[in-house]
Amino acid sequence: MPGPRTLHQHVPARPDLPQRVGPDATAVVVGGGIAGVTAALVLAERGVRVELLEAAPHLGGRLGTWDRQLADGSEVVVEHGYHGFFRQYYTLRDILRRLDPDLGFLRDVGGYPIASRPSVGWESEDFTALPRTPLLNLVALVLRSPSFKLRELRHVDADEALAMLRYDPVRTFAEHDHRSAADLLDGLGFSDRGRAMLFEVFAHSFFNLEQRYSAAEFLAMCHFYFTANPEGLGMDAPTEDYRTSLWEPFTRLLEKHGATVTTGARAVSLRPDGARGWAVDVEGEPARYARHLVVATDVPATRDLVAASPELIASAPGLARRIAALPGGEPYVVARLFCEGDVDPGRAVFTGVTRERVLDSVTLFHRLEGGSARWAGTGRSVVELHSYACPPGESVDDLVAAMREELAALWPEAADLRVIDVDAHCYTNAPGFDPGYHLVRPGVLTDARGLRLAGDWVASDVPSALMERAAVTAVTAANDVLREEGAAPEPMRSIRPRGVLAPRVRA
Repeated sequence: MPGPRTLHQHVPARPDLPQRVGPDATAVVVGGGIAGVTAALVLAERGVRVELLEAAPHLGGRLGTWDRQLADGSEVVVEHGYHGFFRQYYTLRDILRRLDPDLGFLRDVGGYPIASRPSVGWESEDFTALPRTPLLNLVALVLRSPSFKLRELRHVDADEALAMLRYDPVRTFAEHDHRSAADLLDGLGFSDRGRAMLFEVFAHSFFNLEQRYSAAEFLAMCHFYFTANPEGLGMDAPTEDYRTSLWEPFTRLLEKHGATVTTGARAVSLRPDGARGWAVDVEGEPARYARHLVVATDVPATRDLVAASPELIASAPGLARRIAALPGGEPYVVARLFCEGDVDPGRAVFTGVTRERVLDSVTLFHRLEGGSARWAGTGRSVVELHSYACPPGESVDDLVAAMREELAALWPEAADLRVIDVDAHCYTNAPGFDPGYHLVRPGVLTDARGLRLAGDWVASDVPSALMERAAVTAVTAANDVLREEGAAPEPMRSIRPRGVLAPRVRA
């Protein structure tokens, strides 16, 4: 575990304040992914009467699950796609410890290799076995990685490279948010191999092409995942599907604390409701009323919900304009292949892929998750392919076919797999982080009294991304409700908010 000097206590405990709210505190949380469940749980634990509304028939958001009957007649649970539970996701892990203090339902994935097809001529690299101390991890990477050759490092722009170690949540965005990550990478001057292995894979994993990904956001992610991360790049994943590991236990826990969990309930508009707080109109059902409202939906759903809420627009026009302009990420494809045959037993459970047109990662679910392992038995496999930022204008079938061809070029034995069934989907619900948008990106607190936002697209001054950003913004939203109700906040810790070479902040 990292030492106390490594972590930042972003929200300290307040034992001097009441831990529970009064009897009249009510809240509606719209959206049943990580953000919505986290906000609802923190509030319910403190005595707020909460209803969690989810439009889908199940909780989960981008960690959702569904049942599928395969072509061989077997019944399986399929998920939205692989997610890495990195070890610096402190807020998310504190929420997950409500289910199991030891996090026994998570297992070490075993590495984070980056690979390219053999014809490219680059050997695979794995960045998980580096020192955890900032600066030492960077030195070790440079000395160990074949992507860095000393003669090539002479061409690297030192100022651009040191921007990663000088990360500051204010200055970095002021200096770099107008640029794209592609412009930053061009300026760095790394070799083609170094750029492909270390940076392009990293940028794509946020569902954004580097040409339209803010350089400041990219630097923030370098800070969070590598240069200031005391946990290394090790990651874990659940040992069973998300429904079994997360959503069914979270539902039971929410109900234990008195919360109401309502799935299949689509919020269609939001209305300020005077002294009562907020009204949430629900398709085909009575409206819900509460003093506090947390909107924890993804970018497209949030844009649609606000656009259909004229009274909200009238009361908070600035917020409405910023939400209407929210950028979305690139379309991405997730394809789970149920196969006769298996790949080489030495292949990693998760592999990042570079320099393919479509394929960005491969996950071997039959070596990761109990349900997939039980289906596969001996001699079969469950292989999941991701395209994080897929080419526009191509059908899902064509994209899956391209990923399968690229997998066979990456791992030649994959060409011999006989695919029994495919579960494939194209999604457009990832957030975008376009250059120049940071200054108007909505944060958790809004100018519509009683309305808070949460999700991985919401601005936060806590270093975070993806699932951790969803949990961080949700706890921040819940804490603002607790503050207004006179109760103590939920403590929250994070990695250090500024880079090791960032200029000192004057007191």
